[in-house]
Amino acid sequence: MTEKAMFSGICFMVDEKMCICVTSTGLLCRIGRSKADEKLEESNCRQMVNNGRTMKDFVYVDDTDVEKNQELKYWLNLCLEFNPSAKSSKKKK
Repeated sequence: MTEKAMFSGICFMVDEKMCICVTSTGLLCRIGRSKADEKLEESNCRQMVNNGRTMKDFVYVDDTDVEKNQELKYWLNLCLEFNPSAKSSKKKK
């Protein structure tokens, strides 16, 4: 695991892939498209939009929804479950 400044926060990279990002307003979670679709319907999170492009593997979770350790662990586990199947970003030269 490594830390990297991204998305106006600190992202935690697992196996050189963005896993979860802590921002001033909450978490950016990379949980995969199918899990994101599921969570968008049943919980209080929102889809990530970056430069007008919807990022289907990512959801934002407000800091008020992860105030308890159990809630934080839940979202972190979703991110870690998806990480092995996540694609690495292309390396900039």
